[in-house]
Amino acid sequence: MDEAPGTGAAEVARIIDRVEACGAVYQVNGGWGVDGLVGRQTRPHRDLDIVLDDAHETGLVSWLESRGYRVQEDWRPVRVELAGPDGRVDVHPMRLDVYGDGIQQGLGEDQFLHAARDRTLGRIGGRAVVVATAGHQRALRRGYPLRDVDRHDLAQLDRWEASRR
Repeated sequence: MDEAPGTGAAEVARIIDRVEACGAVYQVNGGWGVDGLVGRQTRPHRDLDIVLDDAHETGLVSWLESRGYRVQEDWRPVRVELAGPDGRVDVHPMRLDVYGDGIQQGLGEDQFLHAARDRTLGRIGGRAVVVATAGHQRALRRGYPLRDVDRHDLAQLDRWEASRR
């Protein structure tokens, strides 16, 4: 199943319900992270990018598979992407330290810090979700050529930040 429909807000809410019911530390990144921060959906989303406490990765993947999702790319411990009848989910495991900061393994020796201070509440599909802060969302878009969706997301962050001044 290489082609899955876009991942809608209702599916994001179902996945977050499951993650929170398990007590996992997480944050939504990517396009849904930006839309969660600004409080409304501003564009279609191919997938849900979720950074998740690595102790809960296997459980989330198993639950998604029980709902018809199948692994499309497996780069663990960096990430695992699944596609299913209700969309795509890109799971990025992070190892938590005693302060609640998460370290995500990158390719090779790269590592990415998802500090507890860089998590905040947003809204997706009418429910509260943990998302990366605007500053962290911007940082996550550095180091690679920007796509049209990235430019769109950065413009949304600009508008959102301007409205808060």
